[in-house]
Amino acid sequence: QVQLVESGGGLVQAGGSLRLSCAASGRTFSNDVMGWFRQSPGKERVIVAAITRSGGITYYSGSVKGRCTISRDDAKSTVYLQMSSLKPEDTAVYYCAARSGSAYYLSPDQYSYWGQGTQVTVSS
Repeated sequence: QVQLVESGGGLVQAGGSLRLSCAASGRTFSNDVMGWFRQSPGKERVIVAAITRSGGITYYSGSVKGRCTISRDDAKSTVYLQMSSLKPEDTAVYYCAARSGSAYYLSPDQYSYWGQGTQVTVSS
């Protein structure tokens, strides 16, 4: 059974930092492309960052580029999202997702496995 479990969300003041973690089990983690998505109330789920196998390629959305770093530790089957200089508009539920293959995709439809999400709230 595939499981993705996110942690690290919480309430932080604007300008602060958080590190999200996503621990995977039930699959060969090193074979998967991993992505972080977020969804605010009434809005679609959108990609924040993605990382290919072995961390060879990373992608960041324009809204977080320069403020976030995605990384993975295949030995721990865990993907991380380090977020800094947080803004109130970063407030959302953050999800990690996994897909087979070698390429990342921007659409959540391309990811087969999802975590339950972790809430990030940035106060002004």
